Amino acid sequence: MSSTQNLFTIQFWGVRGSIACPGPETVRYGGNTPCIEMRVGGKRLIFDGGTGLRVLGQSMLSQMPVEAYMFFTHSHWDHIQGVPFFIPAFIKGNCFHIYGAPAPNGATIEKRLTDQMLHPNFPVPIRVMQADLNFNDLELGETVEIEDITVENALLNHPGEAVGYRVNWRGYSAAYITDTEHFPDTLDKNVLQLARNADVMIYDATYTDEEYHSKGSSKVGWGHSTWQEAVKVAKAANVKKLVIFHHDPLHNDDFLDHVGEQASQQFPNTFMAREGQTIQLGRAATSNMVSVEEAKITV
Repeated sequence: MSSTQNLFTIQFWGVRGSIACPGPETVRYGGNTPCIEMRVGGKRLIFDGGTGLRVLGQSMLSQMPVEAYMFFTHSHWDHIQGVPFFIPAFIKGNCFHIYGAPAPNGATIEKRLTDQMLHPNFPVPIRVMQADLNFNDLELGETVEIEDITVENALLNHPGEAVGYRVNWRGYSAAYITDTEHFPDTLDKNVLQLARNADVMIYDATYTDEEYHSKGSSKVGWGHSTWQEAVKVAKAANVKKLVIFHHDPLHNDDFLDHVGEQASQQFPNTFMAREGQTIQLGRAATSNMVSVEEAKITV
C-alpha cells in the first residue's frame, strides 16, 4: 500500500481574497487567490480555483495522468480565475470531477466556468480542455462519498451565496469555511456544524473587527468575517487548530504577522495561512509541515 493512502494532508496554493496581489510586501504569505489541495487516503481533493490553481497545476505536470475532485465554494472571480490557466485540464488522460451548488439564478457550476472562458472574456473556450471534466451539481446539505471519504457542505452567509465544506476521513476532519460573514448577535449554525470538533478549521478572516465596523469604510454586508469572530467559532466548535484565511489584499506581511500574534493570544492553536504551507493530520511535522498534534508551528 502506498504511504500516501494513509495520509491526510492539506496544502495551501492560494490564500488571498478578492484579487491577486503579488509584490514585495506579500512575499511571505503569498499573493494568489484561494486554492487548497487536500490529499486524503490517496485521493486528491481541490477546493476553489483561484489564481493559486495555476501554481498547483504546474506542480502536477510531473505526476500525469492525474485524477482529482474539485469543489467550488462559489464563482466570484477570485475563486475561479485560475481555471483557464490550469494546464492539467488541457491534457488528455487526466480526469476531474467538478462539484458546485447552483447559483441563486439557477446557473450550474458548469455554465459559470464555461461562461468565464467565452468571448469577450477569454480567447480559448473550455471545450479545448482535453481532460475528462465531469460536472456535478450539489444540493445544499448533500454529502459526497469518495470511497471512505465524506464531503459535507452547508450554505454560508455571502452575497450571491457560497457553500462551506467539511472533509471527514478515518476519524480526521477538516473544515473549509471561506467567504462567509458572521451574524451580529449569534454564531452561524451552519458554520458551527461544519466546524464541529474539527482537527483543522480554515476560516475567512478577511478583516479585523476595527475594519469591519469602521465608520468611514464599513465592511458590513461585504460577505466576509474577522479574526476575532474566527476565534469565537473555533472555541465554540471545539476545533483543534484554527487557520486564518482569505487575507485582504491590503494586508501586507507585517500586518498579517500582527494579526497572527493577536489571534494566537486568544486561541493558541492558530496560524496564518501561507502559500506552500502543508498541514499533516495526526503525524509529527517535518520541514515546512504543521501537525495538529503539535503545540508549535514549524514553517
